[in-house]
Amino acid sequence: MSPAVDQLLKDIRKKNYAPVYLLHGEEPYFVDLIAEEIEKTVVPEHEKGFNQFVVFGKDTQVGAVINMARRYPFMADRQLVLVKEAQQLGGLGEKANQTLLEEYSKAPLPSTVMVLCHTGAFDERKALAKAIGQKGVLLNSKKLYDNKVPDWIGEYCRQQNVKISLKAIQMLFDYIGNDLKRLSGEIDKIMINLKTGEEISADTVERLVGISKEYNVFELQKALTLRDVLKANRIADYFSRNPKDNPLPPMLIILYQFFTKVLMVQASRDQSDKGLSALLGVHTFFVKDYLQTARAYPLWKVAHIIRSIRQADALSKGIDAPTLNEGAILKQLVYDILH
Repeated sequence: MSPAVDQLLKDIRKKNYAPVYLLHGEEPYFVDLIAEEIEKTVVPEHEKGFNQFVVFGKDTQVGAVINMARRYPFMADRQLVLVKEAQQLGGLGEKANQTLLEEYSKAPLPSTVMVLCHTGAFDERKALAKAIGQKGVLLNSKKLYDNKVPDWIGEYCRQQNVKISLKAIQMLFDYIGNDLKRLSGEIDKIMINLKTGEEISADTVERLVGISKEYNVFELQKALTLRDVLKANRIADYFSRNPKDNPLPPMLIILYQFFTKVLMVQASRDQSDKGLSALLGVHTFFVKDYLQTARAYPLWKVAHIIRSIRQADALSKGIDAPTLNEGAILKQLVYDILH
C-alpha cells in the first residue's frame, strides 16, 4: 500500500476528516477501500438514515450533489455525501457546473464530508482538482508495479492476521496478476475456509482458487523448465480438450513473463541470488527456478521461445491463421519450446 493511502486511512480511522475528497486513478481498489472506510466511520449507524447520502454519478446531477453538500446535518455533528462513479455525474463536463464544484470546494461546509469517487485518472491540472487539493484531499490511486504485487499480497494477509507461504503468494500473483480487487476477493474466500491458525499454502490456493493440482499452467511451466516432454504434452493435451476452463491468453502471459525473466538472468553479470532477486523483482526463494531454466536452455533458444510465445499470441487473435484453435496453438508452442 502506498504511503499516501496508508496515511489517509489512518486519518480517517482517527476521525480526522477532510471536508472534500477527490479519489481518482487507474487502481479502483484503493479508491473503493478509502470510500468504504469513510462510509463506515463518518456517520454513526443510527444517524445514517438522515445524514448519509450515497449516490451514483449516472443517476445524479452536479447541482443535486452541491445542494446535498450545503444542507446542515439533522441533529448530528456531520453528514456524508458520497458520489460513486463521479465521472458520470450529470453536467460534469459543463463549465458552469465545474465552477459550482470549484466554488463549493474553496468554501466547503465544515459539517459535510463530500467524497467524489472518480473511476480512471482525473486531470489534476484542472481548476477543480486544484481547489479540492487546497481545502481537502486529492488522491491519485495508481496501479501497483508488478514487482510490488507479491509484497502487497503478503501485507494484505498480515493485516488479516493470516500467514501465507511464499509459493502461495507467487501462485496467486502468477494466476491472477495485478488485479487487486480480484486478489483480495480470492484471499478473502480462502480465509473463510481456513481452520484457526492455518497457513495459506500453495495446496490451499490450488484447492480453493480453482487451480487443478495436476493440470495447470504452473505445472506446465515446471514441465517445460525440466524439459519433461511427456508431462508437458500431457498437460497441453488436457488443456486442448478443456478450452473453456483453460483459456490460452492468460497462459501465454504467464509463460511470456517467465521466459522474459529467464532471458534477464542469462544477460545479467550478477548471478547471485540477491542480485537476481532485485533484478527480477521476486523473492530469493524463486531465483532457483529461473536459474534452472537458464541452464536448461541456451540464450538463443530462450530468445526463440519468446518469439514463439508472441507468435502464439498473434495466432490466438486470428492473425495469419484464423481457423487454428487454441488447443492446436498450445500444442505447437509446447513442441517449439521443447525441440
